[in-house]
Amino acid sequence: MAIDQLLLTAAPWLGWSGLALGLLTVVAFVAGWGLRFRLVGVSSFTLLLSVSCWAFAVSYSPPVRIEGAVRVPIVFDNGEALVVAQAPAEMPMSAVTPTLEQLAGNLRGAGRSSRTVQVRLRAVQPDGDGRSRPVILGEIVRDFRQAPPR
Repeated sequence: MAIDQLLLTAAPWLGWSGLALGLLTVVAFVAGWGLRFRLVGVSSFTLLLSVSCWAFAVSYSPPVRIEGAVRVPIVFDNGEALVVAQAPAEMPMSAVTPTLEQLAGNLRGAGRSSRTVQVRLRAVQPDGDGRSRPVILGEIVRDFRQAPPR
């Protein structure tokens, strides 16, 4: 079961449990039970958990997965207009384009001051004498005014 479906299933159960615990809390206050203040915490936390599960399930969007893409780490993101990812040494050239599309599709525009982001995929190649240099394998521009590539 997908995480969003699991949370949408759990939210009503947690909501009803929170309401039942709330009623039990009222009974505990009327009867003067010693654990009444603990029940306040448990019931309010259960209701808060219910609302949180529902909100996360509604706002969840699964990551973009493109066939042929390789999962690569992002090594630089200036938060504005440039993202650089590191390709593994044994990455085939046929995987460069799908990998760039997957990286661009998984970027979010919230918090960025630029509407377009340039996504670069680089590899580090030995340059001799114990040194190495970065080589750009490919670039793609992600425009947040358009839908992400799928």
